[in-house]
Amino acid sequence: MQLNALDWWVVAGCLAVAFAPALWFARRAGRGTDEFFASGRAAPWWLIGTSMVATTFSTDTPNLVTDLVRNGGVSANWAWWAFLVTGMATVFLYARLWRRSGALTDLEFYELRYSGKPAAAVRGVRAVYLGLVFNAVIMATVTLAAVKIAHVLLGWDRGTTLLVCFLLSVGFSVLSGLWGVIVADLVQFTIAMIGVIAAAHTALKAPQVGGIQGLLDRLDPGTLAFLPDPGDGSVFVSVLVIPLAVQWWAVWYPGSEPGGGSYIAQRMLAARDEDHALKAVLWFNVAHYALRPWPWIIVALASLLVFPELADIRTALPHVDPALLGDDIAYPAMLTLLPHGLLGLLVASLTSAYVSTMSTHLNWGASYLVNDFYRRFLRPDAGERHLVLVSRLVTVGLMGFAVTVTLVLDTAGDAFRLLLSFGAGTGLIYLLRWYWWRINAWSEIAAMGGSFLVTLAIFLLRRAGAWNPGTDATLLWTVGLTTLIWLLVTYATPPVDRATLAGFVRRIRPAGPGWRDLGRGEGSPDQLPLALLSWSLGCTAVYAALFATGNLLFGRMGTGLGLGAIACVAGGFLVRLMKKRGEAA
Repeated sequence: MQLNALDWWVVAGCLAVAFAPALWFARRAGRGTDEFFASGRAAPWWLIGTSMVATTFSTDTPNLVTDLVRNGGVSANWAWWAFLVTGMATVFLYARLWRRSGALTDLEFYELRYSGKPAAAVRGVRAVYLGLVFNAVIMATVTLAAVKIAHVLLGWDRGTTLLVCFLLSVGFSVLSGLWGVIVADLVQFTIAMIGVIAAAHTALKAPQVGGIQGLLDRLDPGTLAFLPDPGDGSVFVSVLVIPLAVQWWAVWYPGSEPGGGSYIAQRMLAARDEDHALKAVLWFNVAHYALRPWPWIIVALASLLVFPELADIRTALPHVDPALLGDDIAYPAMLTLLPHGLLGLLVASLTSAYVSTMSTHLNWGASYLVNDFYRRFLRPDAGERHLVLVSRLVTVGLMGFAVTVTLVLDTAGDAFRLLLSFGAGTGLIYLLRWYWWRINAWSEIAAMGGSFLVTLAIFLLRRAGAWNPGTDATLLWTVGLTTLIWLLVTYATPPVDRATLAGFVRRIRPAGPGWRDLGRGEGSPDQLPLALLSWSLGCTAVYAALFATGNLLFGRMGTGLGLGAIACVAGGFLVRLMKKRGEAA
């Protein structure tokens, strides 16, 4: 598939608009780390929330959704839909707490909440582990999708795509700082949404599909089901029960961290105030789960009719490298159906989505490595301009490392499962540390180490042929053993000193009985019963809206309207509770 002059003009125009904020905010970003990493703590909720959505909308996301749908039907998306429960918990239980901390990065939390050398050690180790290693895997996953899309649509080889990705991402991120990133995200998200809707419309018009009715008539009903078949016990448990019962609280996944973290925390810390932080994460969850998934799902379903087997993609696109062939490549293969002009728009939208995600991860990773490692342990006396220069150099190095990691990944599904395995079992501690005084720095060290050792042990046993648990059993064993390890270590080690805990309570003002010896959260503006009720209503409203949209698209008008009514009622009660909570605060 070759882009013509019209396509390239569309690409150039869209990217010029999308990249303009980098130049506009370049001088402001150079003033200091508070501007470069936290936008001067002056960003409004709607801009921050849209930036979160744009970051999670990258080149790998439609590829991952396509991989899931082709292998497990629509219901396979519960692998990530379940994280709405995590997201809504962040909205109503943690967003205000993060903003009250006043930290520059979420890793500063460790020396606010814990004390002594263990607290400093956790901060330093996680700065390198998350900012460099884990972050590189995330960026490599996104870049792998860009490689596949460029290979299918443009015929570029891996090396050419990686070079272009490096130059675009580094050029934007080095200049812009967080203000440039979040403003550009608004533009890039708009372009990306127009592009994916156009892709879904074109996919439905393909003669092999025949519109929505064609999907309904030609695909197996099980493929179109929003819930897995309860009659197939193993699939039902794997696809729905484990994600909703365990995965949402037990697994640390970027963008869906239990209690908030990574770039989600960075955005909350950049908000104007606590209310803006809460509304930003709420808007993110509504847009991410209720508004955005269906264009991707429609294209994925259509791909089952246009390219039923991978061999069909190989036949239609003989130039595709066999090493890149997988179910996730069906999404870019479907984009070859687009007419010129729209094809250029899709290339521009995917490029915008890619740069949006990469710029966030580069800025976030650099904030860890510079603020929480370099400044904290190597150059505590460094001036702001020096730190901004180091931040820009670190950004270049991070992108180079991510490009290298890209060379060892194969498919979006493999990368998704790899990321889930990294933090399995650590999630509960990130939820409880805000509400239970007994957790200490050793708890976190034990959780990180325990998760790694259990994962490694299971991997070695599998390789030796001694024990080969399935994916679900591996998750459950890892979560169970890791949780047991950190709980035992928590009670075997001394608690955080009282002065540090008292200072944390004064600053954060957490609610609940977990601070029994420090005032039981007295003086906290938060009310846990209202927060928990809001959490439930938020999940109900968004899930109802998600499935109302799907049912209406599939022509199931009665079910769609009924779920829409549930979404409206739950949303209305939620708005009233938020107002009441605001008055109480």
